[in-house]
Amino acid sequence: MGRKGIQTVPIYARTKFVLTTLALLAVYSYGWKVTEINLGDLFRDFHLVKPLVKELAHPDLFSRQIQKQTTETEFFLGEGSNGSKTKSISGAKRNLELSKRSGEIGDRLTITGLHLRPNSKGKIFWVNEIEQEFPLGELETDSIGNFKKDISVPPSARGNRQLVRVILSWPEGNLQTSETLRLTLDKMVETLFLALMATTFAILVAVPLSLLASRNLMTGSFPGTVVYYTVRTILNLLRSIEPLIMAILFVVWVGIGPFAGVLALGFHSIAALGKLFSEQIESIDTGPVEAITSVGAKPLQVMIFGVIPQVVLPCLALSFYRWDINVRMSTIIGFVGGGGIGFLLQQWINLLKYNEAGTALLAIAVVVITLDTLSAKIREKIAA
Repeated sequence: MGRKGIQTVPIYARTKFVLTTLALLAVYSYGWKVTEINLGDLFRDFHLVKPLVKELAHPDLFSRQIQKQTTETEFFLGEGSNGSKTKSISGAKRNLELSKRSGEIGDRLTITGLHLRPNSKGKIFWVNEIEQEFPLGELETDSIGNFKKDISVPPSARGNRQLVRVILSWPEGNLQTSETLRLTLDKMVETLFLALMATTFAILVAVPLSLLASRNLMTGSFPGTVVYYTVRTILNLLRSIEPLIMAILFVVWVGIGPFAGVLALGFHSIAALGKLFSEQIESIDTGPVEAITSVGAKPLQVMIFGVIPQVVLPCLALSFYRWDINVRMSTIIGFVGGGGIGFLLQQWINLLKYNEAGTALLAIAVVVITLDTLSAKIREKIAA
C-alpha cells in the first residue's frame, strides 16, 4: 500500500508488465502458427472418428459361441450372358442369385438370398480369382430367411472367375469370458511384472548412484567432486533418452519380448530415481551426520547410520510411484516390441480390431487407477 497522498500505479499500467504481456503474446502467437493449430478441424472431421470411438467404447468382454452359415455364388468378369441369373454353388438348393452372371468392374448387381437362416445378420464379400476377400457390406435376413441387396463389382476383382460370398453369424450358448478378455488379462499380468522387475532393478542400481550424486556428501574433496559431476552427467544423459528409444535399441539387442521392455524401463528408471533419491539426500538434516562424524565414524558408517535412515521412507514412496509410472509407460514400450499389453494393443489397432483394442484400454485404465490408489495410500502410510 502506498503512502498517504501518493497514488499507486496499477500493475497492468506498469511498463514492465505491458512489455512482458506483449512478449508472451508474441511467443504464443508464433507457437500457434508453428504447431498449425486449427480448432475447426475438431468439428469438421469429427464424423470420421465417431465409428472408432463407438467401437472402443464397446470392449469385447463376454461372448457366446458364434455359429456361421456360409453360401456363395459365381460371377464371371468380362464374359458370359448378362441376362441370366446365377445359382448358388453350395448345393442343389438355391441360396443366392445375382441379377447378372457376368460383367465389368463397376457394374451394379442385385444379390438375392433365399432360404437362409431367418432374422440373422451377416456380411457380403467379394472373392477374386486369387482368393483375396473384400467386404461389400452388411445384410439382415427377414423372417423367412430372404434378403435383397444392391452391390457393385469392385475394382479389386481380378481374373475371370469371381465369387460373391455371404456369411451369416449368430451367437449361441451361455455367456462366457471372451478370448480377447482372457488374452488381455494374461498380458496385463505380464505388464505388471515387467514394470515391477524394471523398478526393482532400477532401485538396486539407483541407491548407490544417488549417494555418489549427492552434492552434500561428495563435494568435500576434489576426487569426490569429480565423481559427483561424472555420476550426475551419466544420470542426465540416461534421463534425456526416452524409454521408447531405449526399447527399440534393446529389441534389436535382445529380441522382441518383455525382457527388452524391462531393460528399457529399468535404465530410464535408474536415471529418474537416482536424481530423486539424490535430491532427498541433499535435503537431509545435517545434525545426525555431524554427530556421527564427530565421534570418528568412517564415510561408509556415516551413510549407513546418518543418511539412509533419514531418506529410506521418502525413497520407498518414490519407488512405489515409479512402479506406477512404469506400468503406464510399458504400454507404449509394447508398441515397439517391448512385450506386455502394449504389444497386443498395437496389433489390434493395426488390424482395425477396435473392440479388442477397447478391451485392452479398459484393462489398462483399471490397473492404472488401482495402482494409483494403492500407491497413494502406501505413500500416505509411509509419510505418517
